Amino acid sequence: MPGAYQLLIVDDEADLRDTLSEQLELTGDFRVSAVDTAARAIEAVRGERFDIVVMDVGLPDADGRQAVRDMRRGGFRAPILMLTGHAEDADTIQGLEAGANDYIVKPFRFAVLLARIRAQLRQHEASEDAVLTVGQYTFRPGAKLLVDAKGARLKLTEKETAILRFLYRAEDQVVARETLLAEVWGYNASVTTHTLETHIYRLRQKIEEDPSNARILVTEPGGYKLVP
Repeated sequence: MPGAYQLLIVDDEADLRDTLSEQLELTGDFRVSAVDTAARAIEAVRGERFDIVVMDVGLPDADGRQAVRDMRRGGFRAPILMLTGHAEDADTIQGLEAGANDYIVKPFRFAVLLARIRAQLRQHEASEDAVLTVGQYTFRPGAKLLVDAKGARLKLTEKETAILRFLYRAEDQVVARETLLAEVWGYNASVTTHTLETHIYRLRQKIEEDPSNARILVTEPGGYKLVP
């Protein structure tokens, strides 16, 4: 599932966890992990990269809002969408003030939740808060910027940013040229693999110590991948 977002579900209702996990993975856009307590959620985001968290307010070991506060204090910057059984404004305000990005009231339609998740991911990827690691660089897709270990800043074009972002989400999987073309340029008949190869060449000139022997953005049979 190249290009999939890493999503964490935090809810103590096993049936809901299983149902949401299955439905989200069926979209082809997400790899889903699920835990049932606030403590396990905090541990999960410390040990693994997640692009978004869906967190219930009512957890058995702590209020979900306190878990959000702890995550934010620990440096977690990805979107957090909270689930609640209460529709009162005060409940929503408390969650947002704790650091959540959005609130959705149970029961909800899956299509609504999915739309909210995607909206939060789009906003985050365009924001200055999105900070990723690509090789020895800090990658800020919202600013179209790479920063090396010495603090030198490399400005990227919109297409270069989109290529890196998609390859990053694919983790260690090879992404086919046709997939990259469709994701970055859309289904435009006038755009060919030569266009993609030109952008890959220019990217390597910027980020590789030896562009002729790429170690970060590598060519594999059938496509490309990023090497951590």
